[in-house]
Amino acid sequence: VQLVESGGGLVQPGGSLRLSCAASGTFYRVTVMGWYRQAPGEQRELVAMLRGDTTTYADPVKGRFTISTENAKNTVYLRMNSLKPEDTAVYYCFANIRPDYYNNRDYWGQGTQVTVSA
Repeated sequence: VQLVESGGGLVQPGGSLRLSCAASGTFYRVTVMGWYRQAPGEQRELVAMLRGDTTTYADPVKGRFTISTENAKNTVYLRMNSLKPEDTAVYYCFANIRPDYYNNRDYWGQGTQVTVSA
């Protein structure tokens, strides 16, 4: 199982980006998908998570970021609006996946850089 991310880059303050992450490989089902980020010198932190119908956002991104999924494609998106310099970080896709009916495991994407700068 692999998580493949895309969509990072350089954007000016106030701009927008959309990150994508697709789970590929053979597995039973995806149970949780989300995004974390890690700024230089900081710990990795939760940005947004989608578990079933429940969505969780970190306080700094509420009202600006939107997480969504396309279940048929096992893909999660993060739409980021009104970006601020403090949003600059490496963004990591996360998924909890059941390889079969009885087990589950956490997977991480390779990370994509988001830089917000004038």
